[in-house]
Amino acid sequence: MMKLEGISTFVAVAEAGSITEAARRLRLSKSIVSERLAELERQIGAVLLHRTTRRLSLTEDGAAFLERAARITRDVEEAAADMAERRGMLCGPLRISAPVTFGRMHLGPALFPFLLAHPDIELFLDLDDRRIDVASNSYDAVIRHGPIADSRLMTWRLASSQRVLVASPAYLEKHGTPDTIEALYRHKGIFYANRGAADWSFPTNGGAATIRAPVGLRVNNGDTMRDAGIAGIGIALLPSFVAGEAIKAGQLRVIDIGANVAAEFIYIAHPEGRMPSAKLRALADHLRKAFGSPAYWDC
Repeated sequence: MMKLEGISTFVAVAEAGSITEAARRLRLSKSIVSERLAELERQIGAVLLHRTTRRLSLTEDGAAFLERAARITRDVEEAAADMAERRGMLCGPLRISAPVTFGRMHLGPALFPFLLAHPDIELFLDLDDRRIDVASNSYDAVIRHGPIADSRLMTWRLASSQRVLVASPAYLEKHGTPDTIEALYRHKGIFYANRGAADWSFPTNGGAATIRAPVGLRVNNGDTMRDAGIAGIGIALLPSFVAGEAIKAGQLRVIDIGANVAAEFIYIAHPEGRMPSAKLRALADHLRKAFGSPAYWDC
């Protein structure tokens, strides 16, 4: 009979990409991790991992086994957490993905008091600007900004989010300040690469007005977009949670073209059909209070 510790160790190694890193995360010696893997392979009768001096990779059998092994490990962890929650405790692992800039500027500071209040929660926070598949990547939830494209997700709204057109005072003095939607065509744009096309869209009475300005920079990170705007590269359409401090400091100016972009929000989403844990619901409630309504970065 396969032992749960062997299955969970295999999942840890596959996710970490190395025995050394998995041993560190599990707080075990490398020899114990290796022994558990060898025993699991003997029980299954298949080689799960290719091991070389330079790298470790899944075999075809290993890739097939990993999906179910990860599900088994997660189910056992959630079952243990559920039992604790029945006794009024919030504990166990919680895996969250969030954007880099928002995570650094706002999510991290909001999370720390929550973790101090619930020290038995083991939070894994992955800051990544890519749009990830929550279910296939074994996350409990994702925190994102903007529209929700994946209909398989159940979403809870956390906070409002305004987006504003901004540029540096030096850029506007040199190139002029646009005051209409059409005037944007004459300016370089700084665009967020993960949104797809390099354009801006503004709701009007006649429908959406889409502007594709000349590209000054396309990048997949909000910090770099803000810094490029401060440097005078062009005009950027930024969430207020990214641009707010630079606007207050006079490094960026808000541009009024007589039209606003569609409203967006910060949301947390979990896979449809998976019951959200008590600790995930508690986290969402905590973040709503921490961000405020309206959000403190929009005040």
